[in-house]
Amino acid sequence: MTMASKDTDVRGALRGLADGRSSVRLRAALAVGTAPDPRYVATLVERCAVEPEFFVRDMLTWALTRHPVAETLPPLLGELRSRRARARSQALHTLSKIGDRQAWPAITRALLTDPDDDVARSAWRAAVVLVPDGEHAGLAAVLATQFGRGGRETQLSLSRALVALEEDAVVPVLASAAAHADPGVRAHALATERLLRDPDAAFESAVEEAKRVATLGVPDQKAQEEG
Repeated sequence: MTMASKDTDVRGALRGLADGRSSVRLRAALAVGTAPDPRYVATLVERCAVEPEFFVRDMLTWALTRHPVAETLPPLLGELRSRRARARSQALHTLSKIGDRQAWPAITRALLTDPDDDVARSAWRAAVVLVPDGEHAGLAAVLATQFGRGGRETQLSLSRALVALEEDAVVPVLASAAAHADPGVRAHALATERLLRDPDAAFESAVEEAKRVATLGVPDQKAQEEG
């Protein structure tokens, strides 16, 4: 392939990433990931921040993972400071897929407690992938401040993040949260504790059992026997 034809392909792919049709954007992202080029990186990162379709965003992330970390890491870290929630969320998601621990210092408490649930969930997932040895307890302590937050999806995401950490780091924060004055915090902590003991347990049943214990202080005997 000549340099001129390569340049033409790059320009065409860049136009495709901004096309009004999601199917065209999807094909363009696939093409960009199949034939990586440094000239794509800035546009890929920019499109992640504004792309409305989940499946296209996921392909954009895949395309970024196909490029060298040295090229993708700086602009992705910059997106973590964006005012746009989607930009922060998708950058965190992409960093979790790249999995390079150089990004760990950028996973701040502010991101882990971001008021936007999508951003916070992405930060939790990225954190458990990127956290270095020796930092699990500190991360668990920050995550534990989010017990009781949000609906089922958010609570399940937090529980899964905690369960993915070293057990020695998680058990103390679960014990503390299980004695919290807020029954919602207690129930969420107890549900997480059950998932830690039995990762295959259904989250809904764990939550219902935890609410019962948090309210009455008595576990359901039948549920225990079935577990």
